[in-house]
Amino acid sequence: MNIYKTSSQISYEIEQLKQKGKTIGFVPTMGCLHEGHLSLVKSSKKGNDITIVSVFVNPNQFNNPEDLRNYPRTPEEDIKKLQSVNCDFLFMPSEKDIYPVKDERIFDFGELDKVMEGKYRKNHFNGVVQVVSNLFNIVKPDRAYFGQKDFQQLTIIKYLVKQLNLSVEIIPCPIIREKNGLAMSSRNELLTSRQREEASIINKVLKLAYSRVNEMTVKEIKDWVIESINANKEAKVEYFEIVDNENLKSINDWSDTKNIIGCIAVYFDKIRLIDNIKFNI
Repeated sequence: MNIYKTSSQISYEIEQLKQKGKTIGFVPTMGCLHEGHLSLVKSSKKGNDITIVSVFVNPNQFNNPEDLRNYPRTPEEDIKKLQSVNCDFLFMPSEKDIYPVKDERIFDFGELDKVMEGKYRKNHFNGVVQVVSNLFNIVKPDRAYFGQKDFQQLTIIKYLVKQLNLSVEIIPCPIIREKNGLAMSSRNELLTSRQREEASIINKVLKLAYSRVNEMTVKEIKDWVIESINANKEAKVEYFEIVDNENLKSINDWSDTKNIIGCIAVYFDKIRLIDNIKFNI
């Protein structure tokens, strides 16, 4: 696996590959890699000649300075894990390399960034798209792979690609879970062993909610999920929304659309976890 620290280095290599007709798959990450990330790498390996992973903790998407400081960083372990799945290139740029000047671009996502994550994390998605668009410009991938755990992020990146007419195919990949059902996340590393076990309640309650859609209204399901998770003293729900999975607008009735997803954010102490479940009515 080749490791590059600057955009100029990796851009030169990519140009050589493009001239040879090689296809490039790309997995952008913030490091502290887990099996969820590695599943994206494996998907990319199957669909492309060359797979590139980036590791960059993007300051522009953190609206909480403490969250940025505490974000787990494990570069040596990340390298070992990527080598274990035969990743081709690892790109580990500096902040100055990604943002040689302050990025003041403001993107318009319509209403997509006004709800859920966007409501509680002001300017988060603008920062996400700043870095993703910069990385796309450097890596020039044919395909880019994103996990469905960050469903709203995935929706916004698809919108970005369409809005900017970028020639990259966005490939959504399934959520990978721990044995207890907790969605894999780099933030899980910040949980105590007790919290990690207690956090399994998120997926358990969401699955139960899915099983009750024929018995309860949308509002009843929303209220029940929030009450059920908050009954655990370790947990505090920030939001649970049931929305159309294309435009992210809240639904009031199960017949409003066929494409329904429930998205949730839950705090365990100061650690914020997200998850979702599709309601196939």
